[in-house]
Amino acid sequence: MPENRDTAALPLLVVDGANVVGSVPDGWWRDRRGAAERLRDRLVAYAESGLPGRSGPMDVVLVVEGAARGVEPVPGVRVESAPGSGDDRVVELVEGAGDRPVLVVTADRELRRRVTERGAEVTGPRALRA
Repeated sequence: MPENRDTAALPLLVVDGANVVGSVPDGWWRDRRGAAERLRDRLVAYAESGLPGRSGPMDVVLVVEGAARGVEPVPGVRVESAPGSGDDRVVELVEGAGDRPVLVVTADRELRRRVTERGAEVTGPRALRA
């Protein structure tokens, strides 16, 4: 994604990193930070092209917590290291999105409830594997 693009005008895609990484039993627990970095790198494509059924470009934010804190952003993907609960940080991002459309990627039922109450749409982790 071009660095000079105004991402504040784009639809916001917020990814619950711990939930998405944890949805695939591929040994992620041995290297949580590495798993979050691999997810971040896969998200770059969605910044420009969007998700199936949702055209791009999108402002993509990966929320990480715990051992994955400190993962660096890359062009096209911002990374938010939650100081506490990753779910709480996802909710804060939704609340701060203003009037633009927000899509949250998570399978966490409680987080889904919290963000939809605030006007976000939700999809599951499989949307990132299509």
